[in-house]
Amino acid sequence: MRRKRIVCTVTNDLNYDQRMIRICTSLVEAGYDVCLVGRKKKNSIPLKKRKFQQKRIPCFFEKGKFFYLEYNFRLFFYLLFLSFDILNSIDLDTILPGYLISKSKRKKWVYDAHEYFTEVPEVVGRPTVQKIWKVIEGIAVPKVDAAYTVCSSLAELFEKEYKIKFEVIRNVPFRKKDKKIKTGEKIKTILYQGALNEGRGLEEMIEAMQEIEGAELQIAGEGDLSEKLRQKVKADKLENKIKFLGYVQPEELSRLTLKADIGLNLLENKGLSYYYSLANKCFDYIQAGVPGIHMDFPEYRKIMETHEIGMLIPDLQKEHLVRAIHKLLRDESYYLELQNNCKAAAEFYIWEKEVEKLISVYRNLETT
Repeated sequence: MRRKRIVCTVTNDLNYDQRMIRICTSLVEAGYDVCLVGRKKKNSIPLKKRKFQQKRIPCFFEKGKFFYLEYNFRLFFYLLFLSFDILNSIDLDTILPGYLISKSKRKKWVYDAHEYFTEVPEVVGRPTVQKIWKVIEGIAVPKVDAAYTVCSSLAELFEKEYKIKFEVIRNVPFRKKDKKIKTGEKIKTILYQGALNEGRGLEEMIEAMQEIEGAELQIAGEGDLSEKLRQKVKADKLENKIKFLGYVQPEELSRLTLKADIGLNLLENKGLSYYYSLANKCFDYIQAGVPGIHMDFPEYRKIMETHEIGMLIPDLQKEHLVRAIHKLLRDESYYLELQNNCKAAAEFYIWEKEVEKLISVYRNLETT
């Protein structure tokens, strides 16, 4: 019997998207033929071979409104001549081609909302851009055949606004077989993983490192603030305390996390997307047995109520960051307690449990 073909669309270059690598791999293992479509940047490295097919679309523009216009135009025509059974649009930035193509071809259409796109800082601060995306969202989202998102807060918000059901499929990792790596180093490692974008607390963390001794901040990722942050570190003469790792492949990032002592999950409350976030890095730290510093936002507060896996801070003020880091670095018994809590939580927050909900979304589409 022919395998059903699922095409997933994103705007990144595929290599570092841990969530989509997990999702696409799991769908292949469930018996689907899967193709993940993204974009090819000028500095993109060769794709790593995966169980699923991968396609990158080259664009002349790298960012901004012209990039989105060009990419959506190119994606539309690529999908127009592509054969598939189910189309999965990830976030609003690929939803318009998904809507037009799925309806014209009369194919099943799934919406995967990684975030509240119209409430990310880059959009909130630009009312005209936000209004355009809200119009697109209002037209397209109610027409999907199935939808899911990363946490209950966003699911409730979307369901109230668009009157359709959103499943909750959390962005959690596979259960790790590797154990926590004890490096024996006197210098502790504070790890940030993710995009270097506005509102991620990176500038505040760099300033906090001025008062932190006996620890090195490692920053894994790149983004809009990459150059600005590097210049700030140099200007503040903190090169001996802060290390930029650049883009890191998921497998190597997993090894880095196992070596870390503290994980950072910092966000400024600049829009509902950040406020209702449930980042994958939170669960990566849990799975690696690394106590984290998280924001006192609803989803992280829920986790702390059942598993105290780190510390919550109310905002990104320097004194809150310094106080939390000092607590984790200096209070050994408290740190060990949090580590043990991470080990317990690691058995609960695993992809092996979430994947059942993912597969059911697609199985249900075959019966409707």
